[in-house]
Amino acid sequence: MERSGAAGGWVPMCQRVLPAHANHRGELSAGQLLKWMDATACLAAEKHAGVSCVTASMDDIQFEEAARVGQVITIKAKVNRAFKTSMEVGINVTVQDVLTNVEKIVSVAYATYVVKPVGPEKIELEPVKLLSAEDHLEHALATERKRIRLGYQEVFQNLMQESNKEETFEEEHAISADLTHVQSIELVQPPHANHHGNTFGGQIMAWMETVASISASRLCHSYPILKSVSMFKFWGPSVVGDRLVFNAVVNNTFQNSVEVGVRVEAYNCEEWIKNQARHINSAYLIFNSVNDKGELLTFPKIKPITKDSVRRYHGAIARKRIRLARKYMLSAKEDKPYDLWEKSNQAYMSYRNIATLTYLAAKTGWEVTSTLNNIKIWTREDGDVLSFKVEMQVKTASHVAFSLLSDFTYCQQWDKHFLTCKVLQAVSEEDKIYYVTSPPPHMSGHQPRDFVILVSRRQPLEPSEPYIVAVKSVTLTSVPPSSEHCRSEILCAGFQIYSDSSSSCRVYYFNQMTSSLMPYLAAGLTGSLNTIEDTALECIKFLELKGSKC
Repeated sequence: MERSGAAGGWVPMCQRVLPAHANHRGELSAGQLLKWMDATACLAAEKHAGVSCVTASMDDIQFEEAARVGQVITIKAKVNRAFKTSMEVGINVTVQDVLTNVEKIVSVAYATYVVKPVGPEKIELEPVKLLSAEDHLEHALATERKRIRLGYQEVFQNLMQESNKEETFEEEHAISADLTHVQSIELVQPPHANHHGNTFGGQIMAWMETVASISASRLCHSYPILKSVSMFKFWGPSVVGDRLVFNAVVNNTFQNSVEVGVRVEAYNCEEWIKNQARHINSAYLIFNSVNDKGELLTFPKIKPITKDSVRRYHGAIARKRIRLARKYMLSAKEDKPYDLWEKSNQAYMSYRNIATLTYLAAKTGWEVTSTLNNIKIWTREDGDVLSFKVEMQVKTASHVAFSLLSDFTYCQQWDKHFLTCKVLQAVSEEDKIYYVTSPPPHMSGHQPRDFVILVSRRQPLEPSEPYIVAVKSVTLTSVPPSSEHCRSEILCAGFQIYSDSSSSCRVYYFNQMTSSLMPYLAAGLTGSLNTIEDTALECIKFLELKGSKC
């Protein structure tokens, strides 16, 4: 059974923060906000699916601002992309002061929803109808975010192995983690469930926040404030009549923050008697706490006693590294210098590489500066950043062009600005790190240049989408700058390849650079402006010659 996709667009929810929604500080309770976010996102999912949907997971959530009593919370949600039976829903939360009319961002989050089948027939979702440039961007990047979700556990396990080697628990005044354990039981009643009798995901999140905050308060002897959540994941449903058992405990502390792990188990009447639990949810909540002056309080150190508490202690360290990498890397709209390549940020750096090129390609304001045969050249200036776009009409199948352009060891065959190019790390089938050297620019007193670059390649999921080859500089501690070369940087470069027919395609090359690199005016990767057309012609010849042999 297929369901027709609804047109893209936000589903809004506006709520005034009342005293009943607030905590002791007069600020909107995080649990209440999570309930509203889940309800709004579910409405957006069901608008697209045309059937009931349930929460599968909610990505890491950061809370940037607090909403106070009397202020207005606006939550907007829309489906970014449908993946057969699941959907990514984007959620934007803002707060507005009605007296000053000032509006601030509270949170930007992404959740995954799945359709709830009606009967034995499987439901496949229709693609989202994209109405704006923003819709197209989020639709493209939703695939990258899904990759991060699927690869999260592998990254986490790698970091756990590193963390386990650093067992130092010698703090004299450390507190046993077991002293922070809190257990609470809730009976799921009709107001807690949807019209099918399944417990609202947002209600479970709210209960988890409550028990986690109590656990954290036992450590800081104050009122904790929820600042972020590391992925709510729902492993199974619960229904009206179930008993939900919440177990919360502090896993670790980090100066001014504390991580609390919460595990949720469900029992029906028969399971309750037999003590047969169903694990339905786990999440990790990060709190801080402030004094009366608004100054951050320092949390005491935790001392893990049991084997399980040691595991949780190291797990919190690994998750913190992932959170820091995610917070830095997912801000793809910002231009940033070299990124240090580490285990904790590999997936996010790959995402950022693809996302930055996607954002650059979607920008407006490109000006045509040259048209020659099958080549067009655009430029775009934004402050001290200059960007190039080169369009090439190529008589080669798009998948062949993609295969050739994504292997940078071929670049020497068509770009004279490559002296050498070798693979440093084959991170995966889709991500490789290269070391490239190029001759000095045609100016006296300059050294040959070298680059350490990450090349990320992606194949399209839909016929209308391009093949992508994204390039950016990274820092490898094993390859420091040398005296023989001037270490140079690529902010953002790469290719988008669109199929025109079975034997032809359009190749778009992009390159973005700051004023420090203006003297070089990169063509391929490193050439000068007056050779862009020549390099593009050589690229076309190379692709068509190689393509004819495939």
